[in-house]
Amino acid sequence: MSYSTSDSLPPVTLDDVRGAQKMLTGVARVTAMEGSRHLSQLVGAPVHFKCENLQRTGSFKLRGAYVRIAGLLPEERAAGVVAASAGNHAQGVALASSLLGVRSTVFMPKGAPLPKISATQDYGAEVRLHGQVVDETLSAAQEYAAETGAVFIHPFDHPDIIAGQGTVGLEILEQCPEVRTILVGIGGGGLAAGIATAVKALRPDVRIVGVQAAGAAAYPPSLAAGHPVAVDNPATMADGIRVGRPGDVPFRIVGDLVDEVRTVTEDELATALLLCLERAKLVVEPAGASPVAALLSDPGAFEGPVVAVLSGGNVDPVLLQRVLRHGMAAQGRYLAVRLRLTDRPGALATLLGVLSVVDANVLDVSHVRTDPRLGLTEAEVELHLETKGTAHCVEVGQALRAAGYTVIG
Repeated sequence: MSYSTSDSLPPVTLDDVRGAQKMLTGVARVTAMEGSRHLSQLVGAPVHFKCENLQRTGSFKLRGAYVRIAGLLPEERAAGVVAASAGNHAQGVALASSLLGVRSTVFMPKGAPLPKISATQDYGAEVRLHGQVVDETLSAAQEYAAETGAVFIHPFDHPDIIAGQGTVGLEILEQCPEVRTILVGIGGGGLAAGIATAVKALRPDVRIVGVQAAGAAAYPPSLAAGHPVAVDNPATMADGIRVGRPGDVPFRIVGDLVDEVRTVTEDELATALLLCLERAKLVVEPAGASPVAALLSDPGAFEGPVVAVLSGGNVDPVLLQRVLRHGMAAQGRYLAVRLRLTDRPGALATLLGVLSVVDANVLDVSHVRTDPRLGLTEAEVELHLETKGTAHCVEVGQALRAAGYTVIG
């Protein structure tokens, strides 16, 4: 069934979610629940990961997209569907449409990562690149729907989408029936609303905590105002939750059923992603790592057992490299330093000897000898170092200064 306005949309119920679960049998995977010994020790209670990063298409988005498209009337299916997304929703719509024999067109920003564009095409969608940001892409997709009659598949603001995402909540209760706290990232709110609908109907005692990136946190001011409020220029590396305004339908559910919404910083997101990769051997995108970031930032705040929903694993390799380096820097395990030294034979070797003594591993060296900023006998060196923590970074700086080097950055 399709609806014209958010005001006419019916509430999402436990029966809706159970119906979606039956519909998704054989389509969406029942993703693994993995324990985290490191986080369990930190929190003082069992911590588990709900691994939606291992879902088909690499995120939970297939669940809602399939339920929404499967519910279309025959004439709506014949008209095809259209969506706008920078990645996860695009792939979910593309695969769901292919499985259901429906033609799909997906608008993506011109700057979308090539692996995500390629994956969306491989799943069967026609991809059209439009605009530089998702808002521009969204407008283009809605115009296309108005011109062609294709059904616009919203990423989070529809009951069928929310019911599909709610099947994650049913699986959590089946896999970890003793759960006391569930942490889930929030962008538009579809996943959090779906999980809350399912879990609170069966286990009202379970605490549900939403997590937003601080640079794209529309829910705290919206909840305070009592209605969705848009934030200007949302900015975060976590593109999966970089949404400027809550959806009308999920907002009502989140306001009623989600117990708390927290925010995390970019440093905390990077550190969480690094932990997932190193400790859990799981590739997780920044949005998917947001619940882990919340656990790391305030481990004593959550009653266990805790389930952290890793909502997706579609991270661009270039971004992954940058985020991992950022996460290492946040932990004091990566240090970039610029310094001046006298330009003479053996000077660079002497500098590297100082670093060797303090056991700093040199990853990269940039040696500039000709520059208007430099004196006739000066050279500038930029070093990227692997270090062992914040104290070691301080030790490296002290050793360089003690050796007579001028550290300028």
